[in-house]
Amino acid sequence: MLSEFDYRRFLKVVTEQPGVYRMLDNTGCIIYVGKAKNLKKRLSSYFRTNVDSAKTRALVSNIADIQVTVTLTETEALILEHNLIKQHRPKYNILLRDDKSYPYIFLSSHTHPRLSLHRGTRKLKGEYFGPYPSGYAVKESLHAIQKIFPIRQCEDSFYANRSRPCLLYQLKRCSGPCVPGLVSDEQYAEYVNLARMFLQGKDQQVITLLVDKMEKASNELRFEDAAKLRDQISNMRKIQEQQSVSGNIFDDLDIIGTAIRNGVASVHVLFIRQGKVLGSRNYFPSIPTDSDLSELLYAFVQQFYLADISGKQLPKEIILDHKLDDEDGLSDMLSQIAGVKVRITSRTRTERARYSQLATTNAETALTSKLAHKTTVEQRFRQLQEVLTLTSPIKRMECFDISHTQGEATVASCVVFDRDGPKNSDYRIFNIEGITPGDDYAAMKQALFRRFNKQQDQEKIPDILFIDGGLGQLKQAEAVISELAPLLQKQPLLIGIAKGESRKPGLETLIFGKTHAEIHLPADMPALHLIQHIRDESHRFAITGHRQRRNKKRTESLLETVPGIGAKRRQTLLKFMGGLQEVMKATPDELAKVPGISPALARVIYDTLH
Repeated sequence: MLSEFDYRRFLKVVTEQPGVYRMLDNTGCIIYVGKAKNLKKRLSSYFRTNVDSAKTRALVSNIADIQVTVTLTETEALILEHNLIKQHRPKYNILLRDDKSYPYIFLSSHTHPRLSLHRGTRKLKGEYFGPYPSGYAVKESLHAIQKIFPIRQCEDSFYANRSRPCLLYQLKRCSGPCVPGLVSDEQYAEYVNLARMFLQGKDQQVITLLVDKMEKASNELRFEDAAKLRDQISNMRKIQEQQSVSGNIFDDLDIIGTAIRNGVASVHVLFIRQGKVLGSRNYFPSIPTDSDLSELLYAFVQQFYLADISGKQLPKEIILDHKLDDEDGLSDMLSQIAGVKVRITSRTRTERARYSQLATTNAETALTSKLAHKTTVEQRFRQLQEVLTLTSPIKRMECFDISHTQGEATVASCVVFDRDGPKNSDYRIFNIEGITPGDDYAAMKQALFRRFNKQQDQEKIPDILFIDGGLGQLKQAEAVISELAPLLQKQPLLIGIAKGESRKPGLETLIFGKTHAEIHLPADMPALHLIQHIRDESHRFAITGHRQRRNKKRTESLLETVPGIGAKRRQTLLKFMGGLQEVMKATPDELAKVPGISPALARVIYDTLH
């Protein structure tokens, strides 16, 4: 059944130019964003009498208004559509939830260049290699490069203040450019050039150069140098065997495999650069009911590559495991935006077809694991609902915990679980101030008040609010929730989690709010495992937040004892030296090299800290 939206009047006046349309419900919330080459023709298709898709019928039934933005080209519409989807996350759009930027290996442009992991905008002067699927993949590559080419990977502040080589020099993982006389500029530049060639995929050329050098060193009776080169060549060949693609693939490829089952989507991306497999990554986009593989692929490619588009990031070819209606059109738009030719295809043979099948298999495997995990979590939620005799499904749970060291740097953690398990994006840490050190009751009260003292979206109010503690902690929660009741559209069920006498898992006592009734669940009950999971997660998150705050506070407090050092100079000192430990190790002469620190003040800092 169609909504009360007067689509006939709207379609009479809507333009036939390219642009973006936003569909809104009766609350003014954007429920769908789309683009079109011809807005009138595309929007008319939604209101046909014989629409096959149940998803489209559900969407249309909720439309209260449609807004359009005209663009000059379809490419501009694609960019605007992506930005609006990312901003509003509409209910009926396929959403890629993980849109973090990808890490690169960065080779700086210093006199003695540094190799490092880089994530984010590429504004620093130097060369970028990648992208890699994860930070772990970058670190593995950097570790492998260290064994072959002894290029520094230390921070610039650390490098600038060395008077003797560090442990990496002793381990032969760095040539020690920080100390004059250990390696010549020419030799270091040669290491950098070989590493650059290696990262560009010119492995065989590097091996050929090293073999020539080894033979020359051997002929000149420099057997120690020849042995070092032999080890470099051996390490290079091992890495080649681990990373090389079988067959004749020497281009930059991204291979995408997909799977949909039981309302869950899985996408697997395999990254190949210059014939090397850099790694792969799984994604689980949020999809509306009745979405098909073509919709999933189109939305994924659009959001995935527009999230951080750059000619350096996009591969020359994107291989899909299913055909899209307009592969050439999408290729042209991405090429135009990126400034390089990008080919999108689903027609593959030989090696490409085998890797495409591999990506699909990985997507299916990841989906099976995801569904198994989701089923387990779902069973635990259902059993907890039965144990607590709740009439409505549990959609959201929160748990609070307090952490401090003898009252120092007190923090409270709030972790959130929904039907998919931990919802990390909603986690929060509260820095507790203005209480008696060690007063956990006051800390809990302050954290809960700050969490609920503003008008809440009903979906953000938990169905169950767990308090990691006994009756005293629970009473603080009762007082806060009672005081803030007018601001809350619903009242969460309060439950305290008190540890048993031996503090062993499985002996917890659950204390209910208001009645203060106590129950013990069997140690092997999945519902108890869910409670233990959220409790342990809140404990872990609280300890992490506390340690970070404590370390920061101790660092700042130690430097605060130095006369003549204000907040700005403290920050400059820590940043330039690379941390408090380096400040403590530094001599007065080294401290005097910091901008804004005179020799006299450097002596004052040194004397105060020692």
